Amino acid sequence: MRKIVFASNNAHKLQEVRNKIGSSMEVLSMNEIGCFDDIPETAETFEGNAEIKARWIADKYQLDCFADDSGLCIDTLNGAPGVYSARYAGEGCTFSDNNKKVLLALDGIRERQAQFVTVICLIWKGKSYFFRGEVEGEIIEKLEGTSGFGYDPIFKPKGHPLTYAQMDLNEKNQLSHRAKALQMMSEFLQRQL
Repeated sequence: MRKIVFASNNAHKLQEVRNKIGSSMEVLSMNEIGCFDDIPETAETFEGNAEIKARWIADKYQLDCFADDSGLCIDTLNGAPGVYSARYAGEGCTFSDNNKKVLLALDGIRERQAQFVTVICLIWKGKSYFFRGEVEGEIIEKLEGTSGFGYDPIFKPKGHPLTYAQMDLNEKNQLSHRAKALQMMSEFLQRQL
C-alpha cells in the first residue's frame, strides 16, 4: 500500500484524516516516520504555512507528504484569528484560552459571521498542489458540546442546529472545512494511483 505522510502529530486531525482517506493509502504521522521537529509556521497565509510544513517533510525524508493549515476567520474581527488561530491567546495557550478570547472579543456584538478555512498543501512527486475547504457559519455566545477540538464548541455551521463539538466525528466529517479539502485531495490522489 502506498504511504503518505501527514505533517502533523495532532491526534484529532490524524483521526479525521484517516477516517476521510479510508484504506486507499496508509497515512503516517510525523512521529511514525521519526520526525520530532517543531516546524515553524512563519507565513502570512494558510497556503504558505501548509506548504512550509509539507515541504519540510518532503525535502528532509524524500516522502510524499501533505500538511494543512486551518483557522477561524471572523468577519467582525477583520478575519482574526486567521493564521494565528492555534495561538490566538498567546504561545502555549489552550483551546479553552482561545475560545474565551474570541467570546470576549465578540461580547455585545451581534454580527458573528465566521468561516472555518483549511488549506492542504500536497507534495506529490516533488510538486505542490493546494486544496482549500471553507465552511460558513457563526460564532455562538457560549461553548456548546464536548466533541472535537479547537473552536468546535463555539462554531455553528450555516444551516445546522449544532456546533461542530455537538456532532459526532462522522457527522462533522460530512461537512467540515477539513473534510472538504481532504475530499478534493483524495479525489486527486485516486486519479494518480
